[in-house]
Amino acid sequence: MRGRRAVIWGTLANGVILIGILAPLVGLLLGSIQTERDLFANVPNIWPKHVTAENLSALVLGVEVPGIPPHARSFPRAFANSTVVAIGVVLLTLFLATLASYAIARLRFRGSATLAYWLLATRMVPLIVLIVPLYVMLGRLSLLNSLGGLILAEAGLFLPYAIWILMGHFAAIPVEMEEAALIDGCTRLGALWRIVLPLAAPGLAACGVIVFLLSWNELLVPLILVSTQSGMTLPVLVSSFVTVRYLSYTVLNATGLLALVPTLVLALLVQRYIVRGLIAGALAGR
Repeated sequence: MRGRRAVIWGTLANGVILIGILAPLVGLLLGSIQTERDLFANVPNIWPKHVTAENLSALVLGVEVPGIPPHARSFPRAFANSTVVAIGVVLLTLFLATLASYAIARLRFRGSATLAYWLLATRMVPLIVLIVPLYVMLGRLSLLNSLGGLILAEAGLFLPYAIWILMGHFAAIPVEMEEAALIDGCTRLGALWRIVLPLAAPGLAACGVIVFLLSWNELLVPLILVSTQSGMTLPVLVSSFVTVRYLSYTVLNATGLLALVPTLVLALLVQRYIVRGLIAGALAGR
């Protein structure tokens, strides 16, 4: 009887959580398939009177449509920039975090026990404090207004998180497997590539998805480091829709809906690895 009650209450709780997650998405969808005039003329009723694909088509095709802000035509370029930056940040962060977290988890050296905590402590500094030195440094390296500069900046910001996520996965892998590979003549990097990384694939997938989401939603760094329209990312484009003179709710809804597509596709593709990676990381950290 108690088990049945627990199942019922658990199902109800999951249903409430699911409704809370899906409700904003339904609002985005309904707001993106109607015109601005219909939206304000029918505010009490959430269902649109007339369904239109003008907002979505204008953003995807980058064409000018009456009633839609002209700079909405920059959506395809901003979408491509965000994709390039997010993928570049994931690849660079995973590469550096793999080497660093493996060294901390496996190689014993002076200060290795406290190094991870010092890395995490660097993220306690507010980003707004770091943005000016970061701007000056990238300016001296001639990396301002470039996607390469954004990738380097965001990878450096997200690297401590990735190291902490991967440390637990590497520590959970039996060291005897690497020792056997070393005895057979494999180098340390060879053992990492052939033995450790395949076993840590779920953790790498989970870490990659987390870093992708952080980079995809990052606003402050590209807003400060890139001042050209050609280098604009999606969060910066969305923020440009909100001005003192003009605000298009339907375009904002359509942009938010389209911005969800890559994250949803990525989550569905690596869903199995994400769940395994997060569970393994939680168990390894205990």
